[in-house]
Amino acid sequence: MFRYALRRAVTQRPWDFKSAPALFQSQPWPRFHRRAHDLRRDVPMIDEDASLTGNGTIYALSSGSGRAGIAVIRVSGPGCLDVYRGLCPAKAPPKPRYAGVRTLFEPGSVDASGADMVDSDALVLYFPSPKTVTGEDVLELHVHGGSATVKAVLSAIRKCSSSREIRYAEPGEFTKRAFLNGRLDLAQVESLGDTLAAETEHQRRAAVRGNSGILGKTYDGWREQLLLARGEIEALIDFSEDQHFDESPAELLTNVTKLVKGMLHSIQLHKLGSQRSELLRNGIRIALLGPPNAGKSSLMNQIVGREASIVSAEAGTTRDIVEASLDIRGYLCSFADTAGIRTKASESIRNHDGTPISTIGAVEAEGIRRARQKALDSDVIIVLASVEATNSGGHRISYDIETLQLAAGAQQCLVAVNKTDVVSSESLERLIQDFKASALAGIDGLRDAEPLVISCKAAVSPIAAGLTDAGGIHDLTEKLAQSFSNLTSLPDDMQHLLGVTERQNQLLSECERHLGDFMAEAQKTDPYDEPDVVLAAENLRLAALRLASITGRGESGDVEEVLGVIFEK
Repeated sequence: MFRYALRRAVTQRPWDFKSAPALFQSQPWPRFHRRAHDLRRDVPMIDEDASLTGNGTIYALSSGSGRAGIAVIRVSGPGCLDVYRGLCPAKAPPKPRYAGVRTLFEPGSVDASGADMVDSDALVLYFPSPKTVTGEDVLELHVHGGSATVKAVLSAIRKCSSSREIRYAEPGEFTKRAFLNGRLDLAQVESLGDTLAAETEHQRRAAVRGNSGILGKTYDGWREQLLLARGEIEALIDFSEDQHFDESPAELLTNVTKLVKGMLHSIQLHKLGSQRSELLRNGIRIALLGPPNAGKSSLMNQIVGREASIVSAEAGTTRDIVEASLDIRGYLCSFADTAGIRTKASESIRNHDGTPISTIGAVEAEGIRRARQKALDSDVIIVLASVEATNSGGHRISYDIETLQLAAGAQQCLVAVNKTDVVSSESLERLIQDFKASALAGIDGLRDAEPLVISCKAAVSPIAAGLTDAGGIHDLTEKLAQSFSNLTSLPDDMQHLLGVTERQNQLLSECERHLGDFMAEAQKTDPYDEPDVVLAAENLRLAALRLASITGRGESGDVEEVLGVIFEK
């Protein structure tokens, strides 16, 4: 009975306390009432006075600017019908959620000659609240998309008479009203921004999954669980001396600990989803590494489909990092062509004419330093070796051992051997086997690597125009796409986690820290240092506040600060 009454008091408004069970009407419980009031501050609540109708009616062009066949103008707020009557005074409003064809006029002056006509054959739709995109009355005007027509309609809307203000919407205000009226949570708002900004197929898929509402419901569910657990712990704090509890304090903390353990595991999965979704949103970073004159610039130009890097027979032409972005199989990628890395441990590297490369100068040394740093910052490394002629008239595979070691430490790496067109297939097979045995076998992470055989020269040769994969570049691209999938894929039942954003990830990390502090306090076994239930309850409160900040549903100090930034996107 007591626990039931506590939970009722927690979920009731403080001023509705008399509606709680008779237990509280018959006995004075000032401490309990104060505790219930404190807890109630963290319960999501939509205030009747929080409606945005007092902010008037807003309107804006919802479709893209510029010349188009159709332009969509959206109006939201209590004055939607006033706007309609101002533009279409001679016609009754269309049936809700049914389209009607109307002629739009300048408000207040309908000329039979049509001189005051703003647009003809406009499509008008009216959506009454609350089941609309913003939770308010919504009017949509589908007008002809010429810029002059759009300007005329927007100007006419502003002139419509209404008992409330009619004004042009601020950036993101439609979405903000949807959030404040309970149509979207903050996680869905962020995903909506990602949907509008998506440029590749996988960016679109991740954004759509985040917009499903599953994440917001999950975080709200965790928060409610923490609220109930905290309610029981704080009831134990206040009334353990006066009331009989079915569970001992130790048992109560044990049950809450089980709940928190499961939540911590789920948070780890969500953080994993955030890491993978960030790769989709921001792009997968790819570094091309290898010794000078291995063909890195040629390979980059082949992949990106344009001359992004300077290609020359002279070794060491790339001294700085050249970057280019493109879409590969629906993945946003950022390629970086780096300076050729050569060290004292490298094999002797020569120009095409056999002359040795000069010693490393200051500029080349800086380029090599930047290449190493770019490799450390990349998600995927393509390390390039090449078939080169020897002084004795034979051929060998030229490579840099440090480059191979850097590639082995990357999340995903590919090893490619260029200039394979200069030797026969039998000789190439022998060279590849020697390369695997002498170089790759001695490096952890590359022992099982199978080098890709490519030829940038063959890929651009006119003779190879009729071949499906001249030079092996397409095969290399397919292997790249597979590595992207390995970096970003999740099981089918976890696909919605790709909607977790970096902001959510940071708040989840803070929530995880507070839950970890709770576990450290609740699991104390020293008889001389018993768990502090007050401190344990406070850690649960702080963790719940971080979850509230994710969805924006509860009172949290930083919610207002992030709203403006998120909605304007």
